[in-house]
Amino acid sequence: MPRIKRAVNAVKKRRKILKLAKGYFGRKSTNYRIARQAVMKSFNYAFIGRKQRKRDFRKLWITRINAAARMCDISYSKFMCGLKKAGININRKMLAELAVNDFEAFKALAETAKAQIA
Repeated sequence: MPRIKRAVNAVKKRRKILKLAKGYFGRKSTNYRIARQAVMKSFNYAFIGRKQRKRDFRKLWITRINAAARMCDISYSKFMCGLKKAGININRKMLAELAVNDFEAFKALAETAKAQIA
């Protein structure tokens, strides 16, 4: 059975990691062992960040909806409750978009929500 040499593949593997670590500070960009740890950590941060982005946007949408709802003299929770009772299923992203760009349409939704609560 022939002997398998890993030289080429090992160099490719190291080169790939060092390319990913390009721009890191200090030995994290030049030393393979430290670069590998830094790259793995950065992959972990990227994974976490993709989850946090979704949370952050939802928070932003809720804040915008609340601000617009309060301009229509209704709180966010009562507004959402009224919409649910009225059978209006619009997600928060679209409600926030309406609140920012088409306030008249949002106001009409707020009136519908108020009518359902009262």
